Amino acid sequence: MAGMCCEVNLAETETSAPVQPTSRSARRRRMEIHQFKFVPTDSAVAPPLDGRGKRKRQRCDAVVPVLPPRECEVAARSCEKLNKLAGEVEPEAKQLRVSASAVATEAEVAPDFPKFGMTSVCGRRRDMEDAVAIHPSFSGLSPNFPSGMHFFGVYDGHGCSHVATKCRDRMHEIVKDELQTGGSSSWERVMCESFSKMDKEVGDCSSGRDSTCCVSACRCELQTPQCDAVGSTAVVAVVTPDKIVVSNCGDSRAVLCRNGVAIPLSVDHKPDRPDELNRIQEAGGRVIFWDGPRVLGVLAMSRAIGDNYLKPFVISEPEVTITERAAEDECLILASDGLWDVVSNDTACGVARMCLQSRNPPSPPRSPGNDMSVTAAGESSDKGCSDASILLTKLALARHSTDNVSVVVVDLRKSP
Repeated sequence: MAGMCCEVNLAETETSAPVQPTSRSARRRRMEIHQFKFVPTDSAVAPPLDGRGKRKRQRCDAVVPVLPPRECEVAARSCEKLNKLAGEVEPEAKQLRVSASAVATEAEVAPDFPKFGMTSVCGRRRDMEDAVAIHPSFSGLSPNFPSGMHFFGVYDGHGCSHVATKCRDRMHEIVKDELQTGGSSSWERVMCESFSKMDKEVGDCSSGRDSTCCVSACRCELQTPQCDAVGSTAVVAVVTPDKIVVSNCGDSRAVLCRNGVAIPLSVDHKPDRPDELNRIQEAGGRVIFWDGPRVLGVLAMSRAIGDNYLKPFVISEPEVTITERAAEDECLILASDGLWDVVSNDTACGVARMCLQSRNPPSPPRSPGNDMSVTAAGESSDKGCSDASILLTKLALARHSTDNVSVVVVDLRKSP
């Protein structure tokens, strides 16, 4: 019985589990299979037999593939197209190089432009009614005035956006004309005349007296043919090498950051301001508290450009301040009330100062082709101004400002 069991077990073992070859023989068999795969299938001559009646394995030589004539033709046509395209692009590239050299030449002879950053967002309002104007060296090369006079303006429209848009497009041109024709007039007179002319242009456009005034179709024009119930605030700063001239009409604001201290260069024109309240009442108007103090219960500011239906209670005469520049000046902030309603002067100054003075830690040397090198704050202050304006805008939105937010930050630090 035992022998029978052994015999049966041996048979089952032979049929169910054949003996596996050694690792060397298995590797040889795998190599032979790969060799057989490389044998060309279109060979007409069979390999000869060896002495044992088996076919001899032939060595398969590597053959370099040759492109068919059609593929060669396509490749040649592609090369011709590339050469033709290169010939067409070369004149444009040459023109771009000439333009770049011309721009570089102009940059060498042009005066140093101030570094600034600007952000303007709609925020939680349905419509965008703010407008921002930035014109470096706006006075041109007039012999009477230096070319280093730079114009910055923030306009906060109400009722619609077209008054703020017109102020953005025209105010700097009017100021420039007044500077050139006014001769030795004081800054206060120049700015007051400019605001008065701007207000007259807006009034002529709104009443239709100026037929050449072209205002694009907007929401207020679809409601009323004459847009007298539209206006805009205006805070304008003219930065010269030795002065900062700020003209304000409305509740937008200009703040100077000097040695870490916030210095307001304008005062908001609110209807409940004592002197403004007296002026409105002497003109026969009233200030009614309706969700805050408002002129006749309508407008939340006592001075603005436009708003013809509220004259003479709402006037366009600006308040002008002239500040001598100092070595401790760091930056100038112009913004609409969308920022100032929720951010104080000191906080805004601290945020802007932090962005301008921030320095990245030293980094290891980089390859010459890498443009992401770290620079000092003085060399990248334009990015610092942009970061400051963006951060102030985000701060206003985070504090739930319900108005449009427009911020301009100007770097006043003098280059070493």
